[in-house]
Amino acid sequence: MVRPTPRKTTLRTLWFEGEALDQALIITFAAGASFTGEDVAELHIHGGVAVVESVLLALGKQHGLRHAHAGEFTRRALENNRMDLAQVEGLADLINAETEAQRKQALNVMRGALSEKCEIWRQKLLRAMALLEAVIDFADEDIPVDVYPEVRILLSEVLVGLSSEIDGFSGAERVRDGFEVAIIGRPNIGKSTLLNTIAGRDVALTSDIAGTTRDVIEVRLNLNGLAVTLLDLAGIRKTDDAVEGLGVDRAIERGKSADLRVFLVANLNEVDGFGLDVSDDDIIVFGKGDLLEGTDKQISGKTGLGVDALLARISSIVETRVAGSSLLIRKRHLEAIDSARAHLMTTLNGLENDDLGELIVADLRFAVEALDVLVGKIDIEHVLGEIFADFCIGK
Repeated sequence: MVRPTPRKTTLRTLWFEGEALDQALIITFAAGASFTGEDVAELHIHGGVAVVESVLLALGKQHGLRHAHAGEFTRRALENNRMDLAQVEGLADLINAETEAQRKQALNVMRGALSEKCEIWRQKLLRAMALLEAVIDFADEDIPVDVYPEVRILLSEVLVGLSSEIDGFSGAERVRDGFEVAIIGRPNIGKSTLLNTIAGRDVALTSDIAGTTRDVIEVRLNLNGLAVTLLDLAGIRKTDDAVEGLGVDRAIERGKSADLRVFLVANLNEVDGFGLDVSDDDIIVFGKGDLLEGTDKQISGKTGLGVDALLARISSIVETRVAGSSLLIRKRHLEAIDSARAHLMTTLNGLENDDLGELIVADLRFAVEALDVLVGKIDIEHVLGEIFADFCIGK
């Protein structure tokens, strides 16, 4: 039988022990031209349960074949230098992306945008190290060129780049993890009805009896490509009911930690009694707005009054917060970049104080190592298990 031509789709019938299993499309990839960098064959079979089971059973009886572990193809790509660690993390996030913003963010990292920046910074730091080491090695000789201006320029350029990525981490983290928006108010002001209206289904129990909501109810939304979780919290009031009191305490704590708060009130003075500091972005609207007149801040989950305007305002606020977000999608990335910046600042301070010596070069070397940790060139074993645990079987 003629083997399929690499990187070309071929239609073949799959046989096992004299029985036809399926008609499949077969694609082969030679080592160096596949995702993993190894020789790879792909079988594109019909998706029925019986077909899949029969093909897997036949493959499992072949010598040397077994089921792939979670993330094994990607791990092999990492080990064969087809991807670096940052790209692997980008792929993991791409697989789990729920919104357009998450997809774009993850795809940029998977395609190597963060890795390319790190390599540019790394090369500049290595150039600065070489210049400084030349001064140290030939301290007793006259060096015809003053290297310090170039070193300062190189280090300053890298410092600006690192600082920019650090400053944009908060926005990037919110794109990846989503925003939490807490709906806060006294009991029976319409919080749960509003949540149900926004969700388009009954996710929260509503009642005329105050204190019905005692736990946090969450609804995940996609607002213009950004993940937003709305929190319906227990109504905040003084109560002798121990269970409701726990709900009130939890509501206050979740309200404090939320990225944004929507206060539903009957009058503006109520906000002062919630035990929460109101930020400039927090939204205050009058609940049960269908029963009110004379204000443009009315909202009613019952009739839908003001709901679209509220969602538009929330969307505008979160979009502003993610503007200028960086490529750092994990806290591990932030820690590595922050470490590199700290060593770089120590180096620059030493240059300003004319403390040229091996310690300054050592700090530069530590900065380079921090970048190497980010892309997985060194010190990665302790993070691999956590990363690949998020992958599906095989990929």
